Amino acid sequence: MIRGVTAPSFMDLALKTAKNAGKAGEVPIGCVIVRGFEVIATAGNRTLTDRDPTAHAEILALRQAAEAIGTERLVDCDLYVTLEPCTMCAAAISFARIRRLYYGAADPKGGAVDSGVRFFSSPTCHHVPQVYSAVGESEAAALLKEFFKVRR
Repeated sequence: MIRGVTAPSFMDLALKTAKNAGKAGEVPIGCVIVRGFEVIATAGNRTLTDRDPTAHAEILALRQAAEAIGTERLVDCDLYVTLEPCTMCAAAISFARIRRLYYGAADPKGGAVDSGVRFFSSPTCHHVPQVYSAVGESEAAALLKEFFKVRR
């Protein structure tokens, strides 16, 4: 757990984690979960490293956070992620009962919060977090654009 990190820097920490994922050859997405003003989990994408299609930054951070506090219900936790969550991650965020979701860049192709299926608007969604979009958007988008520019 990282103590003493202030609220405005939580997305900065997610961006730093995303950069590290990119350096490892992963899509540069980073996630931080906070309880109060304490970081309880950080993770970057590891789908290639782990050879696991579910090893998205959000899923890995949710697992860490649940382990750290000893429960699968993260009702008093906030999640910061550099890219709009996909359907799988949005569902996991809902199941975990995350209080607030902050995300950076929108994902028109794969996102499921404000794009695509809009999971939280579905009548089958049991819990909807407060959603704050475009937090650190320009830096998150630039990371992704540069990553894919080099690979195409």
